[in-house]
Amino acid sequence: MPSRRAGLAAGTDYKMVLVVRGELRLTAGKAAAQVAHAAVMLVLSAEKRHAESLAVWLQAGQKKIVLSAPSLADLESIASNARARGIPVAWVEDAGLTEVAPGTRTCIGLGPSPAAQLDPVTGSLGLL
Repeated sequence: MPSRRAGLAAGTDYKMVLVVRGELRLTAGKAAAQVAHAAVMLVLSAEKRHAESLAVWLQAGQKKIVLSAPSLADLESIASNARARGIPVAWVEDAGLTEVAPGTRTCIGLGPSPAAQLDPVTGSLGLL
């Protein structure tokens, strides 16, 4: 039976990691909306810049992991570390219509990328 994964990335576990800013204590619905924004942003960006990674991730079931980071400073550090490793990063800034002030950075999205690249960046974070 042929592999569900295609191209050079066959055998590589691809995923998307979404990291919510814990100190904001967003409601479950708000956090869900914010990670959805990040996921959509990553997919739209990947269509243009990382088409092969996107194709492998889509074919493999679109694995997504949602984690929590304690603070904005932690999110900034994670984003910087990810960019240094060539991992796509998307920042979500809220419109401020419900729970937080306009422009508040609520979460980041990373990937889709190989788990081996993402795990060193986010492996110490807890699940949301």
